[in-house]
Amino acid sequence: MKSDIEIANSVKLSPIRNIAEKLNLREDELELYGNYKAKIVKKPDSFTDNLVLVTAINPTAFGEGKTTTSIGLADGMSKLGKKVCLALREPSLGPVFGIKGGATGGGMAQIAPMEDINLHFTGDLHAITTANNLISAILDNHIIQGNELDIDGDSVVWKRCMDMNDRVLRCIKVGLGGEKNGVPRDDGFNITAASEIMAILCLASDLKDLKKRIGEIIVAYDRSGKAVTCADLGCVDAVAITLKDALKPNLVQTLEGTPAIVHGGPFANIAHGCNSVIATRLAMGLADYVVTEAGFGADLGAEKFLDIKCRAAGIRPKAVVLVATVRALKYNGGIAKSEGNEENLAALEKGMPNLIGHIRNLRDVFGVNTVVAVNKFATDTDAEIEKIRQACETEGAVCALCECWAKGGDGSVELAKAVLAQLEKPANLKFAYSLDMSVQEKIEAVAKKVYGAKSVTYTDKAQDSLKKIYALGKGGLPICIAKTQYSFSDDATKLGRPTDFEMTVRDIEIRGGAGFLVVICGNIMLMPGLSKRPSALGMTIDDDTQEIRGLF
Repeated sequence: MKSDIEIANSVKLSPIRNIAEKLNLREDELELYGNYKAKIVKKPDSFTDNLVLVTAINPTAFGEGKTTTSIGLADGMSKLGKKVCLALREPSLGPVFGIKGGATGGGMAQIAPMEDINLHFTGDLHAITTANNLISAILDNHIIQGNELDIDGDSVVWKRCMDMNDRVLRCIKVGLGGEKNGVPRDDGFNITAASEIMAILCLASDLKDLKKRIGEIIVAYDRSGKAVTCADLGCVDAVAITLKDALKPNLVQTLEGTPAIVHGGPFANIAHGCNSVIATRLAMGLADYVVTEAGFGADLGAEKFLDIKCRAAGIRPKAVVLVATVRALKYNGGIAKSEGNEENLAALEKGMPNLIGHIRNLRDVFGVNTVVAVNKFATDTDAEIEKIRQACETEGAVCALCECWAKGGDGSVELAKAVLAQLEKPANLKFAYSLDMSVQEKIEAVAKKVYGAKSVTYTDKAQDSLKKIYALGKGGLPICIAKTQYSFSDDATKLGRPTDFEMTVRDIEIRGGAGFLVVICGNIMLMPGLSKRPSALGMTIDDDTQEIRGLF
């Protein structure tokens, strides 16, 4: 069996100019990055409302293929003669060299050039990293150069970042080595995907809005408790300059030549998990149908897409695709990972509440038209797939089989037809909470209505953060809950559809520029670590041909 990279390298790609023509883009509206990548410099003046969000059940170690299904769905729509464009997130190098993998799909449903996209692409994540660390450098320089803003070194909340999984950088001390090396204080690194700069880039509407949001970033507090912002440091324009090119969306293509706009990449377990507002709206202005995705399961990515991004961008999906796999549902039913390829209808039945929980959330909490996409693997049996179809039918949900990994667009036509039928229905999006609720009411609305929690408790640290949030007038912001992706709950071991559990809020952080509050639940880390044997150890590059192997 060919690897993903071997499949991708076997396909002859079209010049990016030809892909741009499918979206009626002129060459002067492109900034070319070689033959197969380009940045788009255009603002559309009209928009389609045929927006499709792809989400999934809670992820497992098997991999559910949400991005693969998104790509396959777009190719399937294209097979049916539709003018369609993908709007996807950019990969982070941390997972690429770690264990999760990239974000370019798999098999015959990939975006390309996959090597470039999964590695440095057009440099957007490097720019975000630089912008983040420029703020850190200016902040620490301000403190040592007189500290006119009277910043309390123990109240600095801005962390450095890097686009790599590196657990030893979670908690560090800076300014050591004497007076010339700065003022000693505790610090740490987040992964770039969790940086507020990433969130800001993905939620900004244009350069003016980007600068406004940068200015509102809270980096520290002074000795009287007043918030210190980037605007106070005077570095807003300098930070914006580093992001000038990164603000422009990237155009690539699927292996079947369907246009794909790839831009921004926050994680959904520790950030809001959606590609940029600029990219999604651009796609909606260039195509008749747009397929986008949100990170991890629907309890995280879809909730944040609907409650945060839709509010910020003024967009509404007319249909949502919920990706499910036989193996993942069996895993939620209690099987060991080694048993994933064996037929087990009892385990499948036991794990089905996870799928049903997501269906009910999308339908009853958010009111969106939903299609369950069963992403088929070679080991799935007809009986197992039929059991999922029956469960969906009992729940009143549309179900479609997707075989895009093996067959590309041809294997996605059934799903594409089902989604197109849902797009004919009116959209009736509801939010899980209103912005005029208290912060605690918002958290409880998501925890109880979406997650199934019985109650929410707050640590002393979280209670202190709440007081600060209200004192600063930030209680009207939406919430972005950071929790494990593996469970509806804040406990990764609670599989299936747990209910009546207690959620614990450890802390709440203000993202003034992004415009939301990060609610930290469970043992969630903003800087991941590597596994015992990370993927990087299995990668090679040929000395002469520079052919890469082991990259998926």
